[in-house]
Amino acid sequence: MRIIVLLFMVLILASLASALYYLIKDKGQSDRTVKMLTLRVGLSLALFLLLMGGYYFGLIPQNGLR
Repeated sequence: MRIIVLLFMVLILASLASALYYLIKDKGQSDRTVKMLTLRVGLSLALFLLLMGGYYFGLIPQNGLR
């Protein structure tokens, strides 16, 4: 579970970095920035649901990830 959470965090940060890159490079002329930020929101929501499901099904103990 810890590896999956870390993988999601890396993907979220990569999506945020690519959105910043597209924002600077395209200067607002394309919609790639919006697509990357939408992907980041989707990944964040999926991570939240994964953590809630993991806690509910007992994959994450009450004292957190260790």
